[in-house]
This record gives sequence, structure tokens and C-alpha cells, in this order.
Amino acid sequence: MSETDEKKLDMTGLFCPEPVFRTKIEIEKMNVGQILTVSADDPAAEEDISRWVTRNGHELLDVSKDGKIITFRIKKVK
Repeated sequence: MSETDEKKLDMTGLFCPEPVFRTKIEIEKMNVGQILTVSADDPAAEEDISRWVTRNGHELLDVSKDGKIITFRIKKVK
């Protein structure tokens, strides 16, 4: 797997704390520099995941919304 590979994690239908918990597990398996795209429909996920990314020193590249689906692109920094 190269560092530029993007991984995808579909969290739709799951509610707090599952989206943050599973994002954490997936990020821990990745290499520095890789990007994880997370999709979620839990309204709390926008704040929860954004806060978790910042608190853990990773980079939130993008957050977008399409209806109820919130998509995050997170770059593993450390």
C-alpha cells in the first residue's frame, strides 16, 4: 500500500460514539500521509470527528455535506 492510497470508511447508520471510535481504529492502522474518507449521517459526527482529528494532531482536509451525509477527509499526520 502506498502512502497516497485513500481509505474509505462508511459510518452511515451508526451513532455516537461508533463513528469516532471506528475512525480512530482505522487511522491507527494507516501510515502517516495516508488519507481516510469517512461518511456519516449522525448529526453529532460533524463536531465529534472534527474535534477528535484536531485533538489527535491529524489534519482535517475537507468536510462536506450532501443531504444528511457528512463526508470527512482526514490526513494521518503522526
